[in-house]
Amino acid sequence: MQLLQHNDYIFAGVKQKLGSMAMLQVLKRMQQTEITVHGFRSTFRDWVAESTDYSNEVVEMALAHTIKNATEAAYRRGNLLEKRRYLMEDWAQFCEIEKSSAITS
Repeated sequence: MQLLQHNDYIFAGVKQKLGSMAMLQVLKRMQQTEITVHGFRSTFRDWVAESTDYSNEVVEMALAHTIKNATEAAYRRGNLLEKRRYLMEDWAQFCEIEKSSAITS
């Protein structure tokens, strides 16, 4: 029996991070053909821009987007983890409110 080890990722995969195909596989198992992974990401991005004051740097890092400007990328050393945690908590709360609204409608 292998003991669980501490991991910095919430959804650790074999390579110690959630793979790019993981969400697609979840949608397939749920037989959700009308929903796309890009749609989830796009909805998140729209919500952040329209409903919050989070900085673009925090949002782009949460989406795991690469920094195209080489100079900026060279100087950005942090991971904004605490700010991203607050962002994800707000997103989860928003999703719960929307889910509750959909159920009672």
